[in-house]
Amino acid sequence: MRLKDKGYGIFLVPGFMLLLLVVFLPFSMNLYISCTKWSGVGIPQWVGIANYVRAVQDSVFWASFRNNILMIFAVTVLPTFIGLLLSVFLFDYGIPHFGQRTVSFIRGGIYLPQILPVAIAGIVWGWILNPNYGALNRILQSIGLSSFAHNWLGDPATALPSVMAIMVWFQIGYPLVIFMSALQRIDPQILEAAQIDGAGWFRRFLISVYIIRPEILVVVLTTTIYALKLFAQIYVLTRGGPGTATIVPSYFAYQNFFEKANVGYGAAVSTIMTLIIFLLTAVFIKIQMSHEGIGEY
Repeated sequence: MRLKDKGYGIFLVPGFMLLLLVVFLPFSMNLYISCTKWSGVGIPQWVGIANYVRAVQDSVFWASFRNNILMIFAVTVLPTFIGLLLSVFLFDYGIPHFGQRTVSFIRGGIYLPQILPVAIAGIVWGWILNPNYGALNRILQSIGLSSFAHNWLGDPATALPSVMAIMVWFQIGYPLVIFMSALQRIDPQILEAAQIDGAGWFRRFLISVYIIRPEILVVVLTTTIYALKLFAQIYVLTRGGPGTATIVPSYFAYQNFFEKANVGYGAAVSTIMTLIIFLLTAVFIKIQMSHEGIGEY
């Protein structure tokens, strides 16, 4: 039998095998471990859903979950909104008045935090916010605002807002680049026709947003997943502290895996977050398909 008579399914085998080895096998192992009591050494002891019951009753887990929801606001909502406004402003006003080269330079500067190693950026922000020699407190003191000088990452009241502000700085460049690329595919005649019909800037902005909504949905989906997996910035900046002020589920799982030797419980937390991410992904894809129709992506 010739190859074309068998169809093209055989070409999917390498990808399916890779998916099996990289995704489904580790997830299955994690699912099994989550149903055991295991310190990482010796034979795991089967405990059923006890770790999941423990997670539901654990105030630290819910604190990490609450912090994660706030992080979605800092990683997804604010950067998407600011990135949208910035991209439309640079596209409509920046390019005609300052030229493509200047706007590209500005866009590259805003995108720079995305390509910086997280550890380096985190250390730099740690220096900036240091209560003793940090640049922020020194600036406040030099302009007569010493009363605002603060231990930004050491105070439970300001630690999470400080990390959220840093995450906004991290993330703005990503939606900006995506949205500026999306704006380039809009037919200029559509906006010109709207302007001739008397549409102001805000009305043309809404038209642009409507046309690029597939890109907006992609940005919202990918940044939401990123927020739910947030780990490195928390590890470098605060390690979840002070107390549980900045702890997130991924770092909470890490603590149980490697610091407390509660591997089964850490696996249960990881499984819960994985299922939430799968659910959110399915919802976003469903929304995309319902708006644009299957097959357009």
